[in-house]
Amino acid sequence: MHSKNVKLLLAAVAIGFLPFVANAADEKKQLAWDTIDRNAQAIADVGDSIYWFGELGMQEFESSKLLKATLDAAGFKTELGGAGMPTNLWAEWGSGRPRIVIVTEVDALPEGSQTPDVMEHKPVVRGAPGHMEGHNTHGAVATAAAFAVKQVMEKYKLSGSVAISFGPSEETLISRPYIVRAGYFKDADAAIYLHIGYDLATGYGLANYAAISSTFTFHGKTAHAAVDPWDGKDAVDAVELMDIGFAKLREKLHPTYRAHRTITMGGIQPNIIADTGQIWWFVRDANMPDAKETYDKLVNIAKGAALMTQTTYDEHINAAGWPQLGNKALAEVIQKNAEAVGDPEWSNEEQEYAKKFQGALKVKQVGLITKVAPLGSRPQSASSNDSGDVSWVVPAGIFSFPAAVPGVQFHNWQAGVTPVSSIAHKGEVAGAKTLAATIIDLMTSPDVLKQAKAEFDQVTTASPYFAVLPTDAKPPLDLNAAAMAQFRPEMAKSYLHKAPRYN
Repeated sequence: MHSKNVKLLLAAVAIGFLPFVANAADEKKQLAWDTIDRNAQAIADVGDSIYWFGELGMQEFESSKLLKATLDAAGFKTELGGAGMPTNLWAEWGSGRPRIVIVTEVDALPEGSQTPDVMEHKPVVRGAPGHMEGHNTHGAVATAAAFAVKQVMEKYKLSGSVAISFGPSEETLISRPYIVRAGYFKDADAAIYLHIGYDLATGYGLANYAAISSTFTFHGKTAHAAVDPWDGKDAVDAVELMDIGFAKLREKLHPTYRAHRTITMGGIQPNIIADTGQIWWFVRDANMPDAKETYDKLVNIAKGAALMTQTTYDEHINAAGWPQLGNKALAEVIQKNAEAVGDPEWSNEEQEYAKKFQGALKVKQVGLITKVAPLGSRPQSASSNDSGDVSWVVPAGIFSFPAAVPGVQFHNWQAGVTPVSSIAHKGEVAGAKTLAATIIDLMTSPDVLKQAKAEFDQVTTASPYFAVLPTDAKPPLDLNAAAMAQFRPEMAKSYLHKAPRYN
């Protein structure tokens, strides 16, 4: 136990503020922390192995196989391929209630390949995907925390279960609505979503934006653009008119909205009138009802574009994620444990490295964070992820752990420099300890779960959850398949070929 924690514990006992049950709870957490410290190398091996796999969403075959093998060996019951997704991994130990679920992901990003520890853009495989958001560290934290909780549950004969949901393709907002729809969270008492960050931190309220991803494909009739253009029906004209139509709508929308698009089919060559055109849209807002209202207007614009060009169109919702709803009661438990664990003790070399990296990127040279962020309602981000749906069907805590250099922005090659460094490894350990201690509290504190549920019921009664995915929607299993087939053979030369085992 940290000397600071020992002093606080002894002081509390001396003045009579700490009953025996608190000592017992502290012993449970210490067992979890000792387990995590003992497995520090295996934790690093999990995160580092996933980094080198560098797999894009829906193609996380090596990552899910390694995680499944690690958790199988640790005694967990694992299921691979649920909710119609081959790389969807669900692992669980124990039975009955309370049932606490860790929620996270391990996918990488296109063109994210980067040589670790090099402060200039140097892909390992040019054009290949890679972990430039550090999702590789998530697998390390989640598995280590769950294993530590299992050790505590076994020794102290705690009732309940701990589960992990590794959802595929978070970066494209795909999997979690399907997993929710399949009923995986129907018996959960609480969920905790974890993500790499710059410090140990939690918060409550709406953490990010709702988002709807949809593709509109217009169908027309081809013709020679010079000889008989009057016989053609230009599908790309429809795409352009849809784009222009939404541009004219923008000033009439809520100030919180976001909408962006890319034209994915724009014709073949200038002298052929295109019979196919396609545009892919993201529509976002601070809440799902407003995002859905804007999306419905976008659909009407598509109808108008088709009418003007005498074309037809297909609408396909690719993904739809609600904003994350952070539960305050759960955040308070996470905060307490984050403060007990504390940020890692960074070495002078790590601090100097971070400052040098920040200087190279021309951001403020503050080094690594050494103090846990205070609890509060964080400003809502305009970014999105697919885990928000979970937080509208079960009380959810939101948690970040310090495995990245402050000022280094994700979704850039720079963020691929440190996810296998000692900074990431120390952050993984701190994150696993905080997460494990939080789950132990939830396992042993029914009043906290009751409070979290009452808060959840109040919010979701005011704004009920509804599914945006069509009932017949199916996950896009071939997403990113071609890219991984292209790059995997060369990427495989860097695989670590490790088989991490917890003990």
